[in-house]
Formats: sequence, C-alpha cells, structure tokens
Amino acid sequence: MASEREEPQQEDETQNRKNIKTPQSSIKFEEIPHPNSCSKPKILVIMGATGSGKSKLAIDLASHFPVEIINADSMQVYKGLDVLTNKVPLKDQKGVQHHLLGTVSPSVEFTAKDFRDAAIPLINEILSHKRLPVIVGGTNYYIQALVSPFLLDDSVDDTEEHCSLDHPGNKEPDVEMEFEAENSEYSYKCLKKLDPVAANRIHPNDQRKITQYLSLYAQFGILPSKLLQEKATENWGRVDNFKYDCCFICVDASLPALDHYVGKRVDCMVDSGLLDEVFDIYKLNADYTRGLRQAIGVREFEDFLGCYIYECQNGCEDSLCLISADKTLRKDMRQILDAPSKNQLKFLLTEAIERVKLNTRRLVRRQKRRLKRLQMLFGWNINYVDATEVIICVSNDLWAAQVVEPSVEVINSFLHDNACPEKPRNCSEEIKLIQRDLWTQYVCEACGNKVLRGAHEWEQHKQGRSHRKRIARLKKSGGRSLKGDHCTLVST
Repeated sequence: MASEREEPQQEDETQNRKNIKTPQSSIKFEEIPHPNSCSKPKILVIMGATGSGKSKLAIDLASHFPVEIINADSMQVYKGLDVLTNKVPLKDQKGVQHHLLGTVSPSVEFTAKDFRDAAIPLINEILSHKRLPVIVGGTNYYIQALVSPFLLDDSVDDTEEHCSLDHPGNKEPDVEMEFEAENSEYSYKCLKKLDPVAANRIHPNDQRKITQYLSLYAQFGILPSKLLQEKATENWGRVDNFKYDCCFICVDASLPALDHYVGKRVDCMVDSGLLDEVFDIYKLNADYTRGLRQAIGVREFEDFLGCYIYECQNGCEDSLCLISADKTLRKDMRQILDAPSKNQLKFLLTEAIERVKLNTRRLVRRQKRRLKRLQMLFGWNINYVDATEVIICVSNDLWAAQVVEPSVEVINSFLHDNACPEKPRNCSEEIKLIQRDLWTQYVCEACGNKVLRGAHEWEQHKQGRSHRKRIARLKKSGGRSLKGDHCTLVST
C-alpha cells in the first residue's frame, strides 16, 4: 500500500500582490479573440534551456499583451532557495502577476499531476479575465502534463505513469508484491524478473522509477511495460490531442554561449548567498530525491558543509557554534576561496562549485534534447528565437530586436488567427518510432558498456566526441573485433 503524502500547500498569491500595478499593454483585453465554437482556449508557452531568458521574455511581453505568468519550473514552485533556483525577484517582475512561484512546501514532491491540477484553474481564471495565460519554464514534462488531455484524466497517475489504470485486464493485486510495496522493499532484480522490458528502460539505480513500476503491478496486476506501451506513446504529448490551442516559443542559444553564461551565473549566485540558503536546509544524509533538495546546487555542497560545520564545532562545546557558523559562512567562504594554500575546505568548496556548473551544463543539454524530441517525435510546432548574440554581448537593444520583437510577431499572428486549425493526421510510423525510442535499449561496448535508452539517445551518443575518439582508437589499435557501431541491441 502506497504511503500517503503531504498535500502541497499554496499561499494566497493575490493577497501578496494586490497592491502591485499591472503594466500597460498595447492591446486591450477585448481585442484578444474569444475562442469560437471550433477553437480551443489559447495559451502561450515559453520554453528553453536554463539561462536562455525565458522569464525575462515573459515579463517583457506584458508591455505588448495583457498576460499573467504561470511558472512551470519544477524547483521554482517551492518556497525557499530563491537565489539557487534563480526565481525572479518581486522588484524585477515589473508588476506582472506570477503564479506557482515559491508557493509549495519544500518538503513535498510536487509532481506533474500536481502542477496540472494547480495550473488548470489558474488558466481558466486568467482566461475569464480576458487575459493571456503564459506558461514559462524549462520543466518540459510539466508542460506535457498540462497540454495533454490524456493526462488530464483523473484516473491517471503522475510523471512516469502516463497510462490509464482503468484497464480491462485488471486483476487482483499480487499479495506478495503488495507486501513488498508496503515495506518499500523494491529491487531492480525483482522488476527485471517481473517485467524485463520495463526494467531495461530504466537505470538499475533509479529507485524512484523502480518503485513506481512495481507499485503499478502491485496495485493493478498489469505489467508496467504493457500499460505504458499501449497508452502513453499513443496519447501523451501528441499535437492532435492537445487540450489547448498552444503557441510554443523557445528561447534558444548556442551551447558555448549558454555554458559560459551559466558558469558566470553560478559564480554570481555564490556571491549572492547561495551557500547561506543551502546551509539553512542542510541536513546530514538528507533525502535528495524529494522536494526542494533535488535542486542542482544542494547536494553538491554536502561534503563542504559537513566539513565546514565539523571544523566550526571541533573543540567547541558551545551549542551556539552552529548558529555562529551560519552567520560567518559568507565571510569565511570568500576567505576560503582566496586562501593561497589548498586546504581541505578550499578543495571541497571549489570542487562543489565546479560540480554545480557541470551539472547545470548537463541540464542545459538534457533540456535542449527534450525540446527536439517534442518537435520531432510528437509534432510540436515550436517557434525558435535565437538569443545567442544577446547572451554573448549583453545588449538590451539586441534583446528587443532579436528576441522580443520576433516573439511579439508570432504571438500576434497566433492570437488573431480565428480559423479552425487543421487536425494533424495520425501517423502510424511516427507512433512506431516513439515506441521504439522509448522501449529499445542500446549498450555501447566501446564506451565501457554504457547503456542508452532509445534510438534518439543512441544517435546522440554516437555523435559525441568521446564516443568517436574511442571508436577511432579501437580501429587504430585493432585490439578488439567489434562490428558496426559497437553497439548491442538489448530489447525492442
């Protein structure tokens, strides 16, 4: 039996901002076309990798359209860590109403289903006031959960469980599996024995997904792979199944530009009190798989903070040592970084900052890959605006000309197009490609038996510099007799 979890608590956002003036836009509320009998409610979705300027664009659009912003960043929804999660400060919001920004308890898991259930009433309310809902964030599965009517079914569970649980093949739950679920005794070996197709889809250490899959079987007696293959790929995220008439804008930039920018941003965050925030929620051996502690920049500092606190308390029996450590952390941090000798604290702090930068760069790449996936495999019509030059030159004029103005043009066309859009044709080949991409596992022998999930990840891996170098070395040495792409196809 699954344990009950705390319901996300949200604050009254209207009360917090009731005295804020809303910026004037160049279009009156009445001028936004009402959805006619053959159209769906219109919403704007601003996507992009972290650091690309999504929030800035959304706020700037308020000068052109009557908008309200709904945050779709899975870490910014939580209260706390404002610097680390890069929340837009109230003074920089320019009076634009923001929803789901810092409103959820940091100790709970705010899932895609929770986001969907919170965002839909907000969208309805915004539309009722003849304003344009703008969904802004880099958490793409939040956006998929919102726009897909399949996930809007109340019988569907969250995140990975994109499948109808009201399945005609349901049977009584397995008693032994139910007992294991109740005691949280989930294992990858158990899943592999039960459902090897589902097991091959996930990493052996991904305890959360192992738990989800075993819970599915324990509760409904159906193999997870059967449910997910039959339902999720057929319904989730496909354009012809959208609940809303969506205008997608992606603020894009080159990887070198984003890498340089997020590196500088991490340094600025450290100087602005990132470590003070992390210190406040620091807990030895904490659970980093739930709530706000999942954010990049929390776990990375665990070793440093543990060592720092130990040194502060070493030889001190005063109970106020921890408070003193908190108060002097920012000052000590700068001294530690500027110290000429490489002591343990300096090593741990420098290493932690570099890990935050590395993990942020990895996040950027994941986000860009997922956006391409949404476009190529699910047919999303995403309008790209390039912010590369803006990020490199830091120019407000370039920002207005190359990002804001093209976006305004796209949105104007979207808002005033009253014709009923043609429903995209179903493509069986596309569905097959999606299924294969979701459920085929590749093992790269050349890269130490690295596991890749799906054809898309495998193609990306093959193009990587590291893989190509290894292949070249193997061919040059002739020490191994591997064929083709040095890949083993595990399951389909």
